Amino acid sequence: MKKIRNFQIFSIIFTLILGSLLHFTYKLSGGNPIIATFSSINESTWEHLKLLFFPMLLTIIIGCFYFGKEIPNFLCSKTIGIIVAMAFTVVFFYTYTGILGRNIAFIDISSFFIATILGEFLSYLLIINKFKCNKLISLIILITIFLFFIVFTFSTPKIGLFKDPITGGYGIL
Repeated sequence: MKKIRNFQIFSIIFTLILGSLLHFTYKLSGGNPIIATFSSINESTWEHLKLLFFPMLLTIIIGCFYFGKEIPNFLCSKTIGIIVAMAFTVVFFYTYTGILGRNIAFIDISSFFIATILGEFLSYLLIINKFKCNKLISLIILITIFLFFIVFTFSTPKIGLFKDPITGGYGIL
């Protein structure tokens, strides 16, 4: 259990650092479309979910190699953690901005930290409690979310979740 706890702490730190960097990589790349698929390309809520999803996905991949068959519920537990972190981000953002009538950068950044910790802590609890699940369903969910991020970067739905509050634009095109 100590190995799992330490890995989850690593996952939190890794996600916070890489997610923070991914906020800037698209602009730093000069608008590279490949970088756009996993970096935030604007200030929309959707694009900020990439900052959680991709670092957490990398920790899943690392963890699957590290733990192998030692933890059969690892993939499912971490998938649920990603979903919860992303859901928290969306619900929290729209709730607090609905109440205040605007967003506040400090609160947005803090919610990224809280979402990361919440998702990884829930994953940890599910892992140690031997939560039973279907790995194939988890894999399908992760691939689907991954594909949504790619598709919606270039072909963005014209709804509020995808709207850049600064430019009023959607996606990359």
